[in-house]
Amino acid sequence: MMLEKFIPDKYQKSVFTIDYKKLKLCGIKCIIFDVDNTLAPISAAKPSRKVKDLVERLKDMGFRVLIVSNASKKRLTPFKELLEVDCAASSKKPFGFKFRKVLNDYKYKVNEVAIVGDQIMTDILGGNRVGITTILVNPISTKDQIFTYILRFFENIVIKKAMKKELFTKGQYYE
Repeated sequence: MMLEKFIPDKYQKSVFTIDYKKLKLCGIKCIIFDVDNTLAPISAAKPSRKVKDLVERLKDMGFRVLIVSNASKKRLTPFKELLEVDCAASSKKPFGFKFRKVLNDYKYKVNEVAIVGDQIMTDILGGNRVGITTILVNPISTKDQIFTYILRFFENIVIKKAMKKELFTKGQYYE
């Protein structure tokens, strides 16, 4: 197993602690967000005011904001409408199809796109496989979809191996 494929480029506490100015200076033009437990708990039917304000601020900074999620179109519709962003539902992360589609459709280079998500096994692995900047955030809630609980089991194995090799430590945030 190539452990490096599971290691995020950046690790922050939440979407609100990321230094977006620094991302801009590094040439990032497009930020892809996961929804469940990244932007909102899975129990939330729509984005919070705080998330809406963040997305508006990012757009004002010149970022294109997109949502790429394994969730259904029905789940993403309120986020798409209220945040006024494009969404890709049922994305089958960690496979790179939707990430490559974003690069092609919006004419971005891999070094101009970042993915922000709470799961190493989907968001980080998927982004790393395509070569875009990966940013891991802590899950908002401990409540997950049933399939995510299974992925978190494997994620914890990866984290333990990464900690042994001093590649990653949960709770030690970095830019």
